[in-house]
Amino acid sequence: MPNFNGFGGGNMQQLLKQAQKMQEQIQKDKEQLDNSVINASSGGGMVEVKMTGKHEVVAIKIKPEVVDPQDIDMLEDLIIAAINDANKQIEDLAQKLMPNIPGGLF
Repeated sequence: MPNFNGFGGGNMQQLLKQAQKMQEQIQKDKEQLDNSVINASSGGGMVEVKMTGKHEVVAIKIKPEVVDPQDIDMLEDLIIAAINDANKQIEDLAQKLMPNIPGGLF
């Protein structure tokens, strides 16, 4: 008759060690992602956004020639596009660093 005391003894210990190792690797990958800085742009470089892996915008650069008081909507669209590009790059980096972890966990 099989021994079920402690759910298999040695196998459970090995499983727990593997889970702990995986958790440590996930934490390292998350730290690497959080410390990353992504540069994104729109309008052929007219608007540039710098964002951390934590999705914090740390800088926005706007070329003077794109600033047209008669067309604020275009400038707003360029800023939105650059921020969305940065977010996409962060998600891509997260997938590259942690391909087996569902995106919703981070």
